[in-house]
Amino acid sequence: MNILVTGGAGFIGSHICEYLNQQVDIKKIVIIDNLEDGSRKNLSNIINSKKIKLFKCDIRNLNTIISKFKNIDCVVHLAALSDIVPSITDPVNYFNTNVNGTMNILESMRKNKVYKIVYAASSSCYGIPNKYPTPESQKINPKYPYAFSKYIGEKTIKHWSNVYGINYISLRLFNVYGTRSRTHGAYGAALGVFLKQKLSNSPLTIVGNGSQKRDFVYVTDVAEAFYLSIKTKIKNKIFNVGSGKPKSVNELVKYIGGKKVFIPKRPGEPNITHADIRSINKLLKWKCKISLKEGISKVLKDINYWKKAPLWTPKKIEKTTRIWFKYLK
Repeated sequence: MNILVTGGAGFIGSHICEYLNQQVDIKKIVIIDNLEDGSRKNLSNIINSKKIKLFKCDIRNLNTIISKFKNIDCVVHLAALSDIVPSITDPVNYFNTNVNGTMNILESMRKNKVYKIVYAASSSCYGIPNKYPTPESQKINPKYPYAFSKYIGEKTIKHWSNVYGINYISLRLFNVYGTRSRTHGAYGAALGVFLKQKLSNSPLTIVGNGSQKRDFVYVTDVAEAFYLSIKTKIKNKIFNVGSGKPKSVNELVKYIGGKKVFIPKRPGEPNITHADIRSINKLLKWKCKISLKEGISKVLKDINYWKKAPLWTPKKIEKTTRIWFKYLK
């Protein structure tokens, strides 16, 4: 199989490409990435593989990407803008990337007769659910433009599927963490923020009291979920991808180690995220294998990766929190 991965030089994308590179049934992996959030460094383990072809291009520009879809069997679509606070202050940019960019991917597929896509959707589409664990049938209620744009991207894929016969698997990712996690942003990259703070002997900044729980899922487990989605003959399904075992932020911080400082909780954030993973477990035979403790141990072995990351001080994070309070009361 020949696979095209958008955003393949990013945190999750690079791990997926590494996983695919190890599979004998995957013959070619075409990566397109604008290298603004992603990095060639993330692909250093596989960049010299004969299977890998990396192209620097932007999904917002259809003319630069359409030719890369020739002779592709399946597209893995991860390229997106993913910070929450910037999506509140600049929603148009998020819509252009996450919605129009997704449409460009679908049009590139349609014109090159590529009939399968695996989409990296977001569990943020659920907003603050009224049911835990949260099933895929939960009411959609995005709370900010990032969540809205990712969900509209998913809806766009479903529409192209209905009209043009493009098959899809949409994976609603919960709290993905692991090595090479993004090193900037005050929300999406919480682990990266903590690790830079630890390297700088600064206190770990916890939003709220730390009792809030998140469904942390290790990135290599996520990579396996994408591979199984590529291989399956199941069509047009949405799956949650999480551990199914939420852990508190305080437990996460305990495994990292260090002093703590607390700042006010942000509005519009759930007290818990908890994926109902029965569907993906039953239909794709997938489950999370790596515990939070084991995963953080792996991350700490690679902690020097975060040396060049910006240091988020409590004052700087509180500034972003004020934006949340302004728009999301």
